[in-house]
Amino acid sequence: MSVKLFRHIAIIGISIYVVSLILVSVIFHGYAMQPLWMVWGVGEVLFFFLLSWLFYSRWKQNDTKHFTRKVFFTALGIRVVYVVLMCYYFYYQTGIPFEYDAADSLSYHKTAVYLSGFVKSGYFKYVFQYLNAFTMGFSDQCYTLWLTLIYTIFGRNILTPRIFKALMSAYMCVAIYKLGTRTFGERTGKLAAVLCVFMPTLVHICGLHLKECEMIFLTVLALERMDYVIRTKKYTIWNIAFPIILTALTFGFRTIIGMALIFAFVFFVVISDGLVTKRTKIITVSAVVLVFFAFLFSPVGYEMRNIYRLKFTDNSYNEKKYENLGMNHSGLAKNVYMAPGAFVLPLSSMVDVANDNQKLMNGSMYVKNLLAYFAMLAIVIAFRDKKWRNFSLIGAYELAYLFMIMFSFAANSERYHEPAIPFILLMAAYSMTRLRRKELRVYYIYCVLLSIAIVGWNWLKLSARGLC
Repeated sequence: MSVKLFRHIAIIGISIYVVSLILVSVIFHGYAMQPLWMVWGVGEVLFFFLLSWLFYSRWKQNDTKHFTRKVFFTALGIRVVYVVLMCYYFYYQTGIPFEYDAADSLSYHKTAVYLSGFVKSGYFKYVFQYLNAFTMGFSDQCYTLWLTLIYTIFGRNILTPRIFKALMSAYMCVAIYKLGTRTFGERTGKLAAVLCVFMPTLVHICGLHLKECEMIFLTVLALERMDYVIRTKKYTIWNIAFPIILTALTFGFRTIIGMALIFAFVFFVVISDGLVTKRTKIITVSAVVLVFFAFLFSPVGYEMRNIYRLKFTDNSYNEKKYENLGMNHSGLAKNVYMAPGAFVLPLSSMVDVANDNQKLMNGSMYVKNLLAYFAMLAIVIAFRDKKWRNFSLIGAYELAYLFMIMFSFAANSERYHEPAIPFILLMAAYSMTRLRRKELRVYYIYCVLLSIAIVGWNWLKLSARGLC
């Protein structure tokens, strides 16, 4: 993709955000966001588009070694500075160095501080007894154990785990480059890495005591290592074991990520053309299926099935929630209606009744909403250019994960959509580097529809509270 075209896409993107913000603020003037949230939103949109365009134009000709070094250290520098500044910002805003209305993050922190004391005293058995008694099970334990380990070794400073998050997120950008380059080519890999470096959501989660940053790191690394071992055919014990370990760890953070990773790997192996022999396909798929079913009927698997039944089978959850709030058109919140917007949702919240964390990240969510067009276009281009087999590992994971989310209670949850963001950026980079004039015209139409959808989305938020 030419720098000029990228600049054009960025200018249109920035303009549509400003227009959407003005429309929402004028139409719902009684519930317009405070200037603080508008400044945050404009800053996030400008930060992403301007810096992505500027640094891509500077780095795109660099060789692999220099490019990956610049990506890693730039991403790390941005994230570390953000982590430190946000500690002071949140302390000034809330009185504690945690986000607005902190719940899960405070719980993780307090539990890890408590358990680290027992680890230092040598009472390891009590740690697992406590986790088994007071958590939802294995899928809710790994992050607490990770924080406990950090606090035990490095002390109970809240900055330490967030610095680790910054390191993980910075390397994740490099892993996206490697995965994108092997799958789509050097141009796509470089653009995807730059988009990840400056994606506001990926920066923001480094400053929170939540598990999404670690989940994203494990997921990207697992897919990158799966892709590596299949394409290079270097079947060493470590190359085979490493993605298995990473995938197993994801079950300790969010069950459906592990399920989506397994599905993506099996699908990639089965439909790959020329990468894997027929005998290897049969052995690999049989081994994965056997291990998965053995796991499914283990104690951890029993817990996984219960969590899936409780959290991911109620397709009317969102409709009921908004109906109880008094929303006039709660039927629009049915999962079957929301599912087609899997790549786009949730839309940016630009009214004052939204949660403070949503208002803080309104610009970040808009960036994701906009790039969703290019992510969806990537699927079309992959079939058009007959590259869908090459695209299948990333595509299978993304579609499997998103549609499990969309047909669950979490269809409209920003946190549950975050593990999909790096791959939305990678898919967007693929379509941007192969964009045709006709598809650019469709982008203009999409931008107009997105602006209308954002206005409608914020109207629904007000309607859900009986304010509109």
